Amino acid sequence: MSRAVRAAIDSSTRLHRGGWKVCLIMVTGLLLVACEPSAGAADPFDVVEATIADVHEAMRAGQLTAVELVQAYLDRIEAYDKHGPALNTVVTLNDGALDRAAELDSLFTATGAFTGPLHGIPVVVKDNYDTGDLPTSAGSASLLGSVPPDDAFQVRRVREAGGIVLFKSNMAEFAFSPYETVGSALPGYSRNPYDPTRVTAGSSGGTAAAVAASFGTVGLGTDTGNSIRGPSAHQALVGIRSTMGLTSRDGIVPLYLNRDIGGPMARTVTDAVIVFQVLAGHDAADPATEAARDRDEVDYLAHLDPEGLRGSRLGVLRTLSNREGADPEIIESFEEALEDLRSAGAEIVDSVEVVELDSISGTFFCPRFRWDLERYLESLGPGAPASTLEEIARGGQTHPTIRGRIQSFMAFEGPADDHPSCQEAEANGATLAAGVRRVLSEAELDALIFPTWANPPRLIGDLNTPDGNNSYQLSPPTGFPSITVPMGYVSVGLPVGLQFLGDAWSEGRLIELVYAYEQATGHRRAPTATPALP
Repeated sequence: MSRAVRAAIDSSTRLHRGGWKVCLIMVTGLLLVACEPSAGAADPFDVVEATIADVHEAMRAGQLTAVELVQAYLDRIEAYDKHGPALNTVVTLNDGALDRAAELDSLFTATGAFTGPLHGIPVVVKDNYDTGDLPTSAGSASLLGSVPPDDAFQVRRVREAGGIVLFKSNMAEFAFSPYETVGSALPGYSRNPYDPTRVTAGSSGGTAAAVAASFGTVGLGTDTGNSIRGPSAHQALVGIRSTMGLTSRDGIVPLYLNRDIGGPMARTVTDAVIVFQVLAGHDAADPATEAARDRDEVDYLAHLDPEGLRGSRLGVLRTLSNREGADPEIIESFEEALEDLRSAGAEIVDSVEVVELDSISGTFFCPRFRWDLERYLESLGPGAPASTLEEIARGGQTHPTIRGRIQSFMAFEGPADDHPSCQEAEANGATLAAGVRRVLSEAELDALIFPTWANPPRLIGDLNTPDGNNSYQLSPPTGFPSITVPMGYVSVGLPVGLQFLGDAWSEGRLIELVYAYEQATGHRRAPTATPALP
C-alpha cells in the first residue's frame, strides 16, 4: 500500500470521527477512498486567514490532518501563484511536504500529542535560507540548483518544532532591493495580493505576498534594512526584526552580515510570536548570538497581553511620519493610530527627536557584500556553483538591474572588520544607538513609533515616485528590535503598517505593545485577489 493511500485512509478515519462516513472501494487491485458527509458533518476547514491555533484546534478535533492542510495550500498555490492574479511567489516547491505531513499525522495518531508548537504547520521560507533538501538561490540564477549541505539554524528550529517547509519564496536578487521583488532565479515580479499591479516592497516580498494570500500559515523573511518589516507593512502582516544577536544568521545567504536578521512574518501577532519563540536563542555557529547565551530565557508568548498598552509611553518620530513626500492618507492613518493607542491606555509623547539622524555624517552601512558572500560560498563545500563574486559577475546569470551594483562591490577588499567604511559604519551605528537610548531614557519611553512606510505600495516598475521607506534608518544601524503591525489601508485598499522600535532586548515589551494595538484595532483583512477556493 502506498504512503499516499495510507495517508488518505488515515485522513478518512479522522474525518469519520468528525462526522463523515467512509467508503472503501477496491477497483482493479487499487484501494480507493471515497468519503461523503453524513448527517451533522462539519464544514471543510478553510485555510484562508487560518492561524496556528485554528489549525491545531481542528487537528485535535479530528477535523483536519496535516496532509489535508498541505494539500489545501498547494491547491491555492496552483490557482493563484502562476494563474489568476499570478502572484509569482514560488521558486521551489518542496516535493516532500506531503510525505512529511503524513509522517506527522502518523505520529499524532500514535501518541495523541503534537511534535512541537509548529506541528504540521506549512511554512513559507525565503530563498536565501539554506535548506539541506532544497536548492537555495538567493534569487539569483547564478545559484540555481545549489543545495546546501544542511539547514540554516532557523530552518532546523522550525522543522524540530514540527513545521513543514512548504516552498522557497521569491526575493529581490541577493536581497539588494527594498523596493521590488525581482531577480534572475524566477522570471517576473512578485505581486501584491491587495493589488497585483503593485509591488510587494523589498527582498522578502515573496514570503509576504504568499503569507498574505494564505499560501502557507506563516513565513520566514530576512531584514538587512527593511525586508521583513517593509513587505509585512505592504501586505498587512506582522513582521519582527529582533535585537542583533538574539536570532542566528547561520545558513542565511548574507547581504551585509553585520546588519542581517532573519525572522517571522505572519498574519497575526500571536502567530509571529509563536514562530519567534522557536527561532530565538544562542547558536554556536553564529558568534553574534554569544550575547544571548547568558541572558535569561524569555517566554515571549507570556507577553501577549491585550492590556499591554495601558501605562505605556510612546514617542512619535515626526521626522519619519511627516517626512518630505509622505502620502497624506498615511499621515491621516498614523494620526488615527495615535488616537487608537491613546484609547487603549498609552500616553503619546508627540513628538521626540533623534538628532543623530541628521547630525551624523558618513555611512551606516559598509559595502561588505563581496566578503560575506564569498565566505558563504566557501561554506557550501566543493559543490558550490561559484567561489567568488567575480565568477558570478563573469557568468552573467544575474538580473540586469543589479549588475552595476555587483560591479561596485568588486572594489571591496576584506577583511570586512578592517575596512575603513565598515569601521565608520560601526562607529556611526554605536553613536546612533546611544542617541536612541538617550531619547528613550530621558522621555521614559517604552518605544518609538512611526509609519513603516510613509507611502503606499508603488506600481510595479515605478521607481520615481516617493518610496517612503522608514525602516532602514534606526533598527539596522543600532541593532535594536523593531516590529511592524497592520495600521489600516489607504482609500484604494492598499495596506499600511505601524512600527514600534525599542531598546536592545526589549522584544517582550514590544510584543505587549503591538499585540494590544492589534487586539484594539483588528485592521488585518484578507486580500480580495485570492479568495477561498470553491
